[in-house]
Amino acid sequence: MPNKTTKALPLWLLVTVMALSLIGLVDSGYLTLKHFSGVPPECNIFSGCDVVTTSEYSEVFGVPLALFGAGYYLAVFLLAVFYLDRKKLIALNLIRLATVFGFLMSIWLVYLQIFVIGAICEYCMLSAISSTLLFTLSLISLRYIKISNPAER
Repeated sequence: MPNKTTKALPLWLLVTVMALSLIGLVDSGYLTLKHFSGVPPECNIFSGCDVVTTSEYSEVFGVPLALFGAGYYLAVFLLAVFYLDRKKLIALNLIRLATVFGFLMSIWLVYLQIFVIGAICEYCMLSAISSTLLFTLSLISLRYIKISNPAER
């Protein structure tokens, strides 16, 4: 028996989450490949891709931030697929939690680009936009409560 009014999560929301996750995954995957190849990405809009992607802020313990980003986007995508298939609330809640951290990290990285490094990487900005949109969609998903019984959690 439902303990709250339930509204199903609309399919468009999940499909958009999956699409944005794939965009972020391709983007961060590209940056990861460029990092390991030692060739900075070419910028078409801004001229700071090489400066940003080779800065001291581009790695954590020798691991490129783009690789962490790829893991983040892959996790969000897989959780969305899992939720679409199984309708388990835990998957939706993990997406919400992940996108909070992704959004906060994006704010930090955009700050570093603009105010510390003094250069902008369009690929990094694409990731920040993707992450921000994912966070926005996770906020929208809060309007849809999907708790019917403990078995759905």
